[in-house]
Amino acid sequence: MRHVVRMSLTTSIGLMAIFAVDFVDMVFISMLGNDALAAAVGYAGTLLFFTNAVNIGLSISAGALVARELGAGRPDDARKFGSSVGVLGVLIGVLVSLIVLINVEFLLSLLGAKGEVLRLASRYVSIILPTMWVMSAAMTAMAVLRAHGDARRSMMATIYGGVVNAVLDPVLIFAVGLGLDGAAIASVLARITMLVAALLPALRVHNGFARPSIRQVTRDFSAVRMIAVPAILTNIATPIGNAIVVREIAEYGTDAVAGMAVIGRLMPVAFSVIFALSGAIGPIIGQNFGAGQYDRVRSAFIAGVKFTATYVLIMAAVLFVLRSPIADLFDAQGETRALIYLFCGPLALAAFFNGVIFVTNASFNNLGYPIYSTWINWGRHTVGTWVFVIIGSKIAGAPGVLLGQAFGGVLFAVIGWVMVNRVISHLSRPGPTDPFADQRRIHSLFGRRGW
Repeated sequence: MRHVVRMSLTTSIGLMAIFAVDFVDMVFISMLGNDALAAAVGYAGTLLFFTNAVNIGLSISAGALVARELGAGRPDDARKFGSSVGVLGVLIGVLVSLIVLINVEFLLSLLGAKGEVLRLASRYVSIILPTMWVMSAAMTAMAVLRAHGDARRSMMATIYGGVVNAVLDPVLIFAVGLGLDGAAIASVLARITMLVAALLPALRVHNGFARPSIRQVTRDFSAVRMIAVPAILTNIATPIGNAIVVREIAEYGTDAVAGMAVIGRLMPVAFSVIFALSGAIGPIIGQNFGAGQYDRVRSAFIAGVKFTATYVLIMAAVLFVLRSPIADLFDAQGETRALIYLFCGPLALAAFFNGVIFVTNASFNNLGYPIYSTWINWGRHTVGTWVFVIIGSKIAGAPGVLLGQAFGGVLFAVIGWVMVNRVISHLSRPGPTDPFADQRRIHSLFGRRGW
């Protein structure tokens, strides 16, 4: 538990720095007195989250492979895997950015953006998205740092990025008069800062990367793909679920979308520790799995769930007490205020089930079963979102949309809990030349044979 808490808190401090800046961004944008700007950031954030899901999936692959090789006593292979994921991340980042930029207005219109909101959201995305490859490389470097147990330097990289963003936001938005463009430019410069701050210690302190080569990347591609592709699919499910919610919320007007945008910035600030938990607990599980310490694998999983429960109870109480000042901070009225109050009430408690899903996904990814994470996340963000969101909308309007989304999280958290316990209970130590032997055997537990 001590290891889980230390890794989670140090990782979360860095995440909180970034999320807090996003939160302040929204405060500054609200000060401009144009609800269309806040709504545009909400739509743009959903689309950018989709592209960032690719980066998250690749960083999960880097963390899992590097941690497993370090735990098994193979540091040279760990360095090679880190480099291979980094190169693939840059290439994929460039390709995805081009595809999305060509279709940016079409994609935003699918989310429900129209007119002036569509124009503003498109411009915001077009400034930030070309640096997707920068964020991919930064997140890979931070994953390598965490795999080496260096959560502090990984944390500092995100803090440096957050400081740059926080300092430049008011300057570019107000002093220079760039408005929404200023917020986007500040985010770009923050990403570059994070890359430098993460890559330098990964190279100089831990020698975490080997010299990349086409031959090595090609050879590692299969192992990277086994984790990265399901992990990317897993994380893509989240923005798809968010898009379903935003699309349904859009039926209730700009105020409801603005309320969702505020919640989207407030949630990661309040629950950054839970968001960080999956990245923090992954290396613990991965290294112990590589070393054959399966009792510690189970202990880490249970400790993660207990930690989630404790943190959510404390933060839910804090949000409930501060619900009025938070709403006043954004000068929220009507539907916007009602949604903020809902989030700062019963919906905050539902974050526990999201935390359980995060812990189970981290367990699957680092034990070599990322496909199970894919099943859980896609089920949760498609059927588990769309069906209950529609029902909630019919019963209680915009608040019902959020309540329906939360109910789907409860259902799939239970499913994930059952599945991860079955996997852990059937572990046996993999051989040095066949690290995926366990996966082939355990697939049969769920009716699937082989890879």
